[in-house]
Amino acid sequence: MTELTGISELLLSRIRDVPDYPEPGVMFKDITPLLADPSAFTALTDVLAELCVANSATKVVGLEARGFILGAPVAVRAGLGFIPVRKAGKLPGATLSQSYDLEYGSAEIEVHAEDLVAGDRVMVIDDVLATGGTAEASVRLIRRAGAEVAGIAVLMELGFLGGRERLLPALDGAPLDSLLMV
Repeated sequence: MTELTGISELLLSRIRDVPDYPEPGVMFKDITPLLADPSAFTALTDVLAELCVANSATKVVGLEARGFILGAPVAVRAGLGFIPVRKAGKLPGATLSQSYDLEYGSAEIEVHAEDLVAGDRVMVIDDVLATGGTAEASVRLIRRAGAEVAGIAVLMELGFLGGRERLLPALDGAPLDSLLMV
Protein backbone atom coordinates (compact mmCIF):
# COMPACT_ATOMS: atom_id res chain seq x y z
CA MET A 1 0.00 0.00 0.00
CA THR A 2 2.88 2.36 0.78
CA GLU A 3 4.28 1.84 -2.73
CA LEU A 4 0.92 2.68 -4.35
CA THR A 5 0.56 5.72 -2.07
CA GLY A 6 3.96 6.97 -3.28
CA ILE A 7 2.98 6.38 -6.90
CA SER A 8 -0.36 8.11 -6.35
CA GLU A 9 1.43 11.13 -4.90
CA LEU A 10 3.81 11.19 -7.89
CA LEU A 11 0.94 10.96 -10.38
CA LEU A 12 -1.17 13.58 -8.64
CA SER A 13 1.80 15.96 -8.49
CA ARG A 14 2.06 15.78 -12.30
CA ILE A 15 -1.60 16.57 -13.05
CA ARG A 16 -2.25 20.24 -13.67
CA ASP A 17 -5.51 22.00 -12.86
CA VAL A 18 -6.73 24.28 -15.66
CA PRO A 19 -9.60 26.48 -14.43
CA ASP A 20 -12.51 27.34 -16.72
CA TYR A 21 -11.60 24.83 -19.43
CA PRO A 22 -13.30 23.86 -21.69
CA GLU A 23 -15.97 26.18 -20.32
CA PRO A 24 -16.42 28.52 -17.33
CA GLY A 25 -16.82 26.73 -14.02
CA VAL A 26 -15.00 23.54 -15.08
CA MET A 27 -11.68 22.59 -13.47
CA PHE A 28 -9.93 20.53 -16.17
CA LYS A 29 -7.42 17.90 -15.04
CA ASP A 30 -4.56 18.09 -17.56
CA ILE A 31 -2.45 14.91 -17.72
CA THR A 32 0.05 16.19 -20.29
CA PRO A 33 2.65 17.10 -17.60
CA LEU A 34 2.40 13.50 -16.34
CA LEU A 35 2.92 12.15 -19.86
CA ALA A 36 5.95 14.43 -20.32
CA ASP A 37 7.62 13.08 -17.16
CA PRO A 38 9.21 9.71 -18.02
CA SER A 39 9.30 8.56 -14.37
CA ALA A 40 5.63 9.34 -13.76
CA PHE A 41 4.49 7.92 -17.13
CA THR A 42 6.50 4.73 -16.55
CA ALA A 43 5.10 4.35 -13.02
CA LEU A 44 1.55 4.78 -14.35
CA THR A 45 2.14 2.30 -17.17
CA ASP A 46 3.61 -0.26 -14.77
CA VAL A 47 0.72 -0.05 -12.29
CA LEU A 48 -1.91 -0.36 -15.01
CA ALA A 49 -0.03 -3.28 -16.62
CA GLU A 50 0.10 -5.03 -13.22
CA LEU A 51 -3.70 -4.67 -12.96
CA CYS A 52 -4.08 -6.25 -16.41
CA VAL A 53 -1.93 -9.22 -15.38
CA ALA A 54 -3.64 -9.54 -11.96
CA ASN A 55 -7.04 -9.68 -13.69
CA SER A 56 -5.87 -12.26 -16.27
CA ALA A 57 -6.54 -9.94 -19.20
CA THR A 58 -5.71 -11.16 -22.70
CA LYS A 59 -6.31 -7.82 -24.45
CA VAL A 60 -6.41 -4.14 -23.57
CA VAL A 61 -9.06 -1.75 -24.87
CA GLY A 62 -8.20 1.95 -24.91
CA LEU A 63 -11.06 4.43 -25.09
CA GLU A 64 -10.76 7.34 -27.51
CA ALA A 65 -8.72 9.41 -27.22
CA ARG A 66 -6.57 9.64 -24.09
CA GLY A 67 -7.25 5.96 -23.39
CA PHE A 68 -5.13 5.28 -26.49
CA ILE A 69 -2.20 7.16 -24.97
CA LEU A 70 -2.39 5.11 -21.77
CA GLY A 71 -3.69 1.79 -23.09
CA ALA A 72 -1.14 1.14 -25.84
CA PRO A 73 1.98 1.23 -23.61
CA VAL A 74 0.10 -0.72 -20.92
CA ALA A 75 -0.66 -3.45 -23.46
CA VAL A 76 2.98 -3.57 -24.55
CA ARG A 77 4.21 -3.70 -20.94
CA ALA A 78 1.74 -6.48 -20.07
CA GLY A 79 2.47 -8.43 -23.28
CA LEU A 80 -1.10 -8.08 -24.55
CA GLY A 81 -2.81 -6.93 -27.72
CA PHE A 82 -4.24 -3.42 -27.92
CA ILE A 83 -7.71 -2.67 -29.31
CA PRO A 84 -8.84 0.92 -29.92
CA VAL A 85 -12.47 1.77 -29.23
CA ARG A 86 -13.23 4.75 -31.44
CA LYS A 87 -15.94 7.29 -32.01
CA ALA A 88 -18.37 6.16 -34.72
CA GLY A 89 -17.12 6.48 -38.28
CA LYS A 90 -13.39 6.44 -37.46
CA LEU A 91 -12.64 2.76 -38.16
CA PRO A 92 -12.56 1.22 -41.65
CA GLY A 93 -14.17 -2.13 -42.34
CA ALA A 94 -16.75 -4.09 -40.38
CA THR A 95 -17.43 -2.71 -36.91
CA LEU A 96 -19.64 -3.31 -33.93
CA SER A 97 -21.16 -0.15 -32.50
CA GLN A 98 -22.76 0.84 -29.21
CA SER A 99 -24.68 4.03 -28.62
CA TYR A 100 -25.06 5.69 -25.23
CA ASP A 101 -26.66 8.75 -23.72
CA LEU A 102 -24.79 11.88 -22.79
CA GLU A 103 -25.98 14.69 -20.57
CA TYR A 104 -27.26 16.45 -23.69
CA GLY A 105 -27.79 14.04 -26.59
CA SER A 106 -26.14 10.75 -27.43
CA ALA A 107 -22.91 9.33 -28.86
CA GLU A 108 -21.70 6.10 -30.40
CA ILE A 109 -18.47 4.10 -30.14
CA GLU A 110 -17.15 1.32 -32.37
CA VAL A 111 -14.63 -1.51 -32.43
CA HIS A 112 -13.47 -3.66 -35.34
CA ALA A 113 -15.75 -6.70 -35.36
CA GLU A 114 -12.86 -9.19 -35.62
CA ASP A 115 -10.64 -7.70 -32.89
CA LEU A 116 -12.51 -9.21 -29.94
CA VAL A 117 -13.58 -12.85 -29.80
CA ALA A 118 -15.01 -15.37 -27.37
CA GLY A 119 -12.38 -16.29 -24.82
CA ASP A 120 -10.82 -12.82 -24.70
CA ARG A 121 -10.60 -11.21 -21.26
CA VAL A 122 -10.52 -7.49 -21.89
CA MET A 123 -9.19 -4.77 -19.60
CA VAL A 124 -10.55 -1.30 -20.39
CA ILE A 125 -8.05 1.52 -19.84
CA ASP A 126 -8.89 5.23 -19.78
CA ASP A 127 -7.59 8.41 -18.23
CA VAL A 128 -10.73 9.60 -16.42
CA LEU A 129 -13.94 8.09 -15.13
CA ALA A 130 -16.43 10.94 -15.13
CA THR A 131 -20.13 10.14 -15.69
CA GLY A 132 -19.33 6.57 -16.80
CA GLY A 133 -21.24 6.69 -20.09
CA THR A 134 -18.37 5.82 -22.41
CA ALA A 135 -17.02 3.14 -20.07
CA GLU A 136 -20.47 1.56 -19.70
CA ALA A 137 -20.90 1.54 -23.49
CA SER A 138 -17.48 -0.10 -23.90
CA VAL A 139 -18.47 -2.87 -21.46
CA ARG A 140 -21.62 -3.54 -23.48
CA LEU A 141 -19.65 -3.47 -26.73
CA ILE A 142 -17.03 -5.93 -25.43
CA ARG A 143 -19.73 -8.36 -24.31
CA ARG A 144 -21.62 -8.03 -27.60
CA ALA A 145 -18.39 -9.05 -29.35
CA GLY A 146 -18.45 -12.27 -27.29
CA ALA A 147 -15.54 -11.31 -25.02
CA GLU A 148 -15.44 -11.05 -21.24
CA VAL A 149 -14.67 -7.86 -19.29
CA ALA A 150 -11.65 -8.44 -17.06
CA GLY A 151 -12.06 -5.00 -15.49
CA ILE A 152 -11.70 -1.28 -15.95
CA ALA A 153 -8.72 0.75 -14.78
CA VAL A 154 -8.50 4.53 -14.90
CA LEU A 155 -5.89 7.04 -13.86
CA MET A 156 -8.41 9.21 -12.02
CA GLU A 157 -12.04 9.16 -11.02
CA LEU A 158 -14.12 12.28 -10.66
CA GLY A 159 -16.21 10.88 -7.82
CA PHE A 160 -18.62 13.80 -7.64
CA LEU A 161 -20.00 12.93 -11.12
CA GLY A 162 -21.32 9.49 -10.09
CA GLY A 163 -19.67 7.41 -12.81
CA ARG A 164 -18.86 4.52 -10.46
CA GLU A 165 -22.48 4.15 -9.39
CA ARG A 166 -23.59 4.11 -13.04
CA LEU A 167 -20.88 1.66 -14.09
CA LEU A 168 -20.90 -0.96 -11.31
CA PRO A 169 -24.16 -2.69 -12.38
CA ALA A 170 -22.86 -3.02 -15.96
CA LEU A 171 -19.56 -4.49 -14.71
CA ASP A 172 -21.43 -7.37 -13.05
CA GLY A 173 -18.65 -8.04 -10.54
CA ALA A 174 -15.64 -7.16 -12.72
CA PRO A 175 -13.28 -4.79 -10.88
CA LEU A 176 -13.14 -1.03 -11.33
CA ASP A 177 -9.78 0.40 -10.28
CA SER A 178 -9.11 4.13 -9.99
CA LEU A 179 -5.57 5.13 -9.12
CA LEU A 180 -6.60 8.63 -8.04
CA MET A 181 -9.87 9.97 -6.65
CA VAL A 182 -10.43 13.66 -7.33
